[in-house]
Amino acid sequence: MPSSFNVGSADGYERLMGRWSRKLAPMLIDFAGLADGDRVLDVGCGTGSLAFTLAETPGLQEIVAVDYSPVFVEAATRRNTDPRVSIRQADACALPFEDDRFDRAMSLLVLHFVPEAGKAVSEMARVVRPGGVVAAAVWDHYGGMSGMRMMWDTVAMLDEGALPLRRKYCFQPMMRPGEMKESFIAQGLADVEETSLLIRMEYLSFADYWDPIAAGEGPLGKYVAGLDPAKRKAVDTAVRAAYEAGEPDGPRSFASVAWACRGRVPGKS
Repeated sequence: MPSSFNVGSADGYERLMGRWSRKLAPMLIDFAGLADGDRVLDVGCGTGSLAFTLAETPGLQEIVAVDYSPVFVEAATRRNTDPRVSIRQADACALPFEDDRFDRAMSLLVLHFVPEAGKAVSEMARVVRPGGVVAAAVWDHYGGMSGMRMMWDTVAMLDEGALPLRRKYCFQPMMRPGEMKESFIAQGLADVEETSLLIRMEYLSFADYWDPIAAGEGPLGKYVAGLDPAKRKAVDTAVRAAYEAGEPDGPRSFASVAWACRGRVPGKS
């Protein structure tokens, strides 16, 4: 699963996105559904937001979590205390499991970073039994991430070099309306439904908002880390002004929307 997400450290990711994926995980699980005795695969587990939320359901038989990044696998393994949960490194586009191994496969905030996202959906469907469920969620970067769009739009006004990066950010795989649904259908899934999930990202201050990115985490962090000192100072100042919006520094709340999709694996002939 070669990924376009820039991984610096597990702790940095937690501050950038892990704390928000923990809020989104229960919503994806509710959308996907669960049943007692289920064996569930978490594809692209990161630091474990979805896997450990799944583990809060006592009736599940097994939770297997995989991620391409050894940084994330090590961090999630260190956190794990549930014997039903196993974590390993694996490629979402070549899952190391036999056909029909799981009752459900879920992927939280991963498919938009997988260049061959359709192949990952196909693999999830392959390892889920007939009648089982495949479900995924990705951020709506273009229309649903007000806090992050504010940053990209600000830096794009200062640096033409950010324009192609902003376009890439806004239109990563699976992010256009209906795109994930079309992919699920193309991979042979049935009864496919797409919806949107809403959380709010609550920041205590500009530092709480900006520091993980300024440290180099994520797509925007990678861009910021590569700026020369003068342009970096201009970007820091401009993004702070956008965050504060004329008011003193302090808490801010940003609505954040994810696309979610689910489908059923049909009977296999």
